[in-house]
Amino acid sequence: MKRFRILGLLLPLFVSVPVQASSYTDSLFNEKGKFDQWRVMQIKESGVIGGNIKTIYKLSEGDTITGQTPFVQREEDVFAPCNIMANVMGIVKGSNSVFPERRGDGYCARLSVVMEKVRVLGIIDMEVLVQGTILSGYFHEPIRDTKGAYSKMDCGIPFTERPSAVRYDYKAEVGKPVVRSTGFSPKKRLGGADYAFIAVYLQRRTEDADGNVTAKRVGTAFKLFTEDQPEWINGETLPIRYGDISSEPGFLPDMDLKNKDIVYYCRNSKGDIVPIQENGWAEADEEPTHIIIWVSSSCGEAFYGGLGNTFWVDNFELIY
Repeated sequence: MKRFRILGLLLPLFVSVPVQASSYTDSLFNEKGKFDQWRVMQIKESGVIGGNIKTIYKLSEGDTITGQTPFVQREEDVFAPCNIMANVMGIVKGSNSVFPERRGDGYCARLSVVMEKVRVLGIIDMEVLVQGTILSGYFHEPIRDTKGAYSKMDCGIPFTERPSAVRYDYKAEVGKPVVRSTGFSPKKRLGGADYAFIAVYLQRRTEDADGNVTAKRVGTAFKLFTEDQPEWINGETLPIRYGDISSEPGFLPDMDLKNKDIVYYCRNSKGDIVPIQENGWAEADEEPTHIIIWVSSSCGEAFYGGLGNTFWVDNFELIY
């Protein structure tokens, strides 16, 4: 089964400069990683598919959003769940695969692999598999189609610190058989098992005069969760390894730079959404410019996953 990795491309043959932006602080990360702050959207879906009210949850603060207004992420919103409003061929629908769930006096995040269905007789008949995912960055709304799924995301946010690890609480129900369902081709059961994962990638990005963004990998952390864990594991620590770790013990293909299937995108200084061309390993002592944190209930590419996989996460924090 295809795993989660990053595409590496050739370094452009021109001078680039580091991407400059205000860096987020570790204290802000750690506060938002408690997953206690959620904003509710009550999306009015199109009448042709029933006109139902779909509840969408965002990792943000503010009053309930109603109607068919796309969510605008605030600068201080570190994490974005892949809960979005779609407008495909004029038909508005909400999708929700990350949910707040009560835990003690607060909340945790529950990430599930779900199937979203849209049926309009004679017009559209779609089943789209959606992976429950939380990203440091944001998702562009409304989603207009299922093409180029990763171009709908702005992956990573400005960050210049060098944490030694991430720490989190989790439980898991994983290993469901893999299904592919893009909405524009028949649903297909592929077999094999699907798992949840946590990935952390620290990058040093540069942008050239034409707005092309390249990146060196500064730090890497990755874990695949391959076993059910019905009870909470509290305070698990995942080390971040710096520099070129490709020849070190324990290196996994998921940690590598090259992947033909998954490409990260970001918004450049011109306001355009462009691919991040990760083209090599940085020196171990280099300062990053951005951090990508990706937590998902599925390790496959977009629209692939173990239907029913569920991953719970709480108290996600950076440690030094």
